[in-house]
Amino acid sequence: MEKEYLEDKNAWFERIMDEYGDRLTKLSYNYTKDWSLAEDIVQDVFITCYKKYENIDEIVSFKSWIFRITINKCKDILKSSLFKRIVMNSTFLTQIKSLELTPESFILKRSEEAFLSTCVLALPIKYREVITLYYYEEFSIEEISEILQINRNTIKTRLNRGREKLKIMMERWRENGE
Repeated sequence: MEKEYLEDKNAWFERIMDEYGDRLTKLSYNYTKDWSLAEDIVQDVFITCYKKYENIDEIVSFKSWIFRITINKCKDILKSSLFKRIVMNSTFLTQIKSLELTPESFILKRSEEAFLSTCVLALPIKYREVITLYYYEEFSIEEISEILQINRNTIKTRLNRGREKLKIMMERWRENGE
């Protein structure tokens, strides 16, 4: 019986890693703007899932639950003073904020999808998270409200303001010489 339980647990774990790995990493990257840190966060999320396997039947919506864990872990990292000292003071951010684009950045900027992603990443986190969950992950307003534990009307307001900020940002960047 123990061996069968372990095989079921391992098969389940492998399935959730396949199903959610890339999506959670992109979501984490959306918060941290650091790919290796995003991968570490997702690895931590999967460890949490593995430990919670015995209680998995108690979770109403697994998808919402795993996204909520990921978002909370991202927010914890962003709050940590170590993250602020290392990332916010890095030369990498200085290069990104520079007006002169590297040749690689210029090519990426030409791509409409990359351009939109850049704009989304430039949004404040409260708008970025609802836009990502709504448009990229295709969660409903109700599901986003549950994941973020925020009122539905607040989600709608943030979506509207986020879209408006995106529109303005994209228009400005295009006017300044795409």
